[in-house]
Amino acid sequence: MSVTPEAVARATTLDVVEVKGNAMTLSMGPQHPSTHGVLQVVVEVSGEIVEKAEMEIGYLHTGIEKTAENLFWTQAGTVIERMDYLNPLGNELTYTLAVEKLLGVSDRIPERAQSIRVLVTELTRIASHCVWLGTGGIDLGAISTFFYTFDIREDILDLLEQSGGARMHPHYIRIGGVNGDVPAGFLGRLDALIAKFPQRMRELRALLQNNPILRDRMIDVGIVSPADALAWGLTGPSLRASGIAYDVRKAFPYSGYEKYAFDVPVRDDGDAYARFLVRLDEMEEAMRIVGQVRKELDTSGPIMIDDPKIAQPPKEAIALSMEALIHHFKIVSESFRVPPGDVYVATESPRGELAYYLVSNGNNRPYRVRTRPPSMYNLQALKHMVPGNLIADMVVMIGSLDPVFGEVDR
Repeated sequence: MSVTPEAVARATTLDVVEVKGNAMTLSMGPQHPSTHGVLQVVVEVSGEIVEKAEMEIGYLHTGIEKTAENLFWTQAGTVIERMDYLNPLGNELTYTLAVEKLLGVSDRIPERAQSIRVLVTELTRIASHCVWLGTGGIDLGAISTFFYTFDIREDILDLLEQSGGARMHPHYIRIGGVNGDVPAGFLGRLDALIAKFPQRMRELRALLQNNPILRDRMIDVGIVSPADALAWGLTGPSLRASGIAYDVRKAFPYSGYEKYAFDVPVRDDGDAYARFLVRLDEMEEAMRIVGQVRKELDTSGPIMIDDPKIAQPPKEAIALSMEALIHHFKIVSESFRVPPGDVYVATESPRGELAYYLVSNGNNRPYRVRTRPPSMYNLQALKHMVPGNLIADMVVMIGSLDPVFGEVDR
């Protein structure tokens, strides 16, 4: 049986759109496994060299922002979490900080709640980088990397499930604090993870960092200069790999980050290998923060703001007090009203500067929810970095940006 060119194109999901002389226009995706989701890239190639690339996004559009505008302030966090599904608690923290700023209660959040917020978001950062590293390793043929990284991620998701009730979208961070203190046994499991992590990172570095195959695939691939990184709006590891040490946690501290000692990893080469090294370094810095937060959790304290107009009464109080029951009913059935105004709040997500612009008209629902998604801004730089590289290296460049398309398309 003969193999037709059409069959080859379908098998590789590189569809020939147009042929002009020695140049071809190919459609890569949107179902290509190496695009980390539903991304289509239309590329012009001359031989194996990419001359131009255009991204076609929107295949994962869910209307999360508009959905949030039709939910109570407290309910909107449940859909916000699903935007970047690898950083659910980071998304919810950013949204929550913005609402608290509109309410004027940012300086009244209990210290223990702030510590727990930092803890779970830094654990989420490590878990997100584990997915990037594990799946990125598979893209380059390093299958065993997946098992090393997902071993760490499983331990982290177990902790998030124990504290918040769900592995990926726990809705644990709430307006005014967090939904309950860390449960019994949590700190012991956290200690075990902190003790295990350094050896696992040594194994990953030994397996990958000086691997000649991975170095050949990543070094000098997808280079972005510092000036171009700024011009294209890169943030996060993709920006810091180009030599610019911008991190929202340092530049505009929130949730008490100013009291923790940690470094901002920076590399100067601006290529895929530099972005790989920055994220490895960031995993260790995130665990360094986790270790500092852990020491703060030995003492007890409140985990929710003392404001009956914002915080639900404790469950035990509902059973004993009619006033508490009525109060609980009002918050659940109609939420609370936020003073009119608008606010922009940014945090440092695993992919870069994540921000929410919220507008309130004084109602019990957001009037406008607008996201600054770092994945979308980082992804557009693919147009700049792809030309002049081999088409096979597009997989490396897309993976090195670590895009999450739930956040790109929203």
